Amino acid sequence: MVYAEIRFAPELHTERGLSLEAVVESVLAGFDGAMARSQAAGRPIVVRTLLSAIRSAARSREIAELAVRYRDAGVAGFDVAGPEAGYPPTLHLDAFHLVQRENFHATLHAGEAFGCPRSGRRSSGATPNGSGTGSGSSTTSSCFRAARSRSAVWRATCVTAACPSRCARPRTCTRSAPSLAEHPIGLLRRLSFRVTVNTDNRLMSGVSLSSEMAALVETFDWSWKDLNWLTINAMKSAFYPSTSGWR
Repeated sequence: MVYAEIRFAPELHTERGLSLEAVVESVLAGFDGAMARSQAAGRPIVVRTLLSAIRSAARSREIAELAVRYRDAGVAGFDVAGPEAGYPPTLHLDAFHLVQRENFHATLHAGEAFGCPRSGRRSSGATPNGSGTGSGSSTTSSCFRAARSRSAVWRATCVTAACPSRCARPRTCTRSAPSLAEHPIGLLRRLSFRVTVNTDNRLMSGVSLSSEMAALVETFDWSWKDLNWLTINAMKSAFYPSTSGWR
């Protein structure tokens, strides 16, 4: 592991009086310390963060401005997450337009729990999908083909996530896939879609990137060629400036 992008919502960390700026600066300081220790141990890693705005709140513009303000200090992009039902991406157009004008990066959680055809279609042409999945072969296929025509990036986050209760079934917490064999990442691979695999919350999900890769190999009979494809996709989709040569 040499590079990580970690998303979190600053607005969820202000209950004890911290300002949004103090939250971001504290997280960035923690990352800097961890990177320094990893460098000293001979295992260098670059860590950047994306600032998430919560869909059900009305602070997306504020969080987008915050992300842009700290773009040179370790913030790599802006994200919208949280409940999808009743909170479509169109409610946050002002924030995404700001990010676009600033030539900055953004992702959008869509189709994770609300369903790909309804939610993914609304966002696939706008920005990389932060945690997109869906179930049902016909609807999933049509949705992904539509998104593919717009050169979208689908970050298949934590394909084998277990609930905090350790339900140990793929994405059961969000009801997005009944089993790993039915997870749309298999279809995405066959379509040569630019999909990446990520761990999401390692603590609550109980996974690592290695365990995710191993599960995909076991389920889909993937080879080193497939894992290499996933890795190259991740490199191409990274928001770190030095990755521009990989595209």
